[in-house]
Amino acid sequence: MLDRLVVELDRVLRTLAAPARTVRPLPGADLPEADLDATQRGHVGALMRINHVGEICAQALYQGQAITCRDPAAREALRSAAIEETEHLNWTAARMAELGARPSLLNPLWYGGALIMGVSAGLVGDRWNLGFLAETERQVEAHLQGHIDRLPPGDQKSWRILEQMRQDEREHAHTAERLGAEELPAPMRLAMRVASALMTRVAYYI
Repeated sequence: MLDRLVVELDRVLRTLAAPARTVRPLPGADLPEADLDATQRGHVGALMRINHVGEICAQALYQGQAITCRDPAAREALRSAAIEETEHLNWTAARMAELGARPSLLNPLWYGGALIMGVSAGLVGDRWNLGFLAETERQVEAHLQGHIDRLPPGDQKSWRILEQMRQDEREHAHTAERLGAEELPAPMRLAMRVASALMTRVAYYI
């Protein structure tokens, strides 16, 4: 139990304090920087901050879900998805740095809240756990598409990052569905969208 606790605490510290790792190269790294004015750079930087927060939350959600997951196949799917989300964390942080944007000051708070949600999802059973994963990824995919639509024309570097993330999130949802994800009730899906909208608005500025 002590070893497990140390491992989980290490994951928390790595997510919040250490540079995220990536196996795949940064999408769009070979492209020239778009000619953005100060307002556009600030806007795109804020969008990337939101997505960086989303990846912080994803790490916490997957960690919490994996802790309470009973099915080995489902647990492995959560761990695999978390690895790709770590890459997303790296990519969004790199793009923020290029744009001169900072991470959210509330990252520890976002992480703690998402971890509680992940643990709670796992406690209600594996099918609902996977259902929560699938619904989360579907909402994130839609959220990323919205950000892609809001990018300034010509910002191909940001577009490449968000588009690859969108494709990855879609595959995560499909994996959860293949493993037997249960469709969440409409009120729960609505509550998730409301919570996401609140996080998005706060993270844009803070």
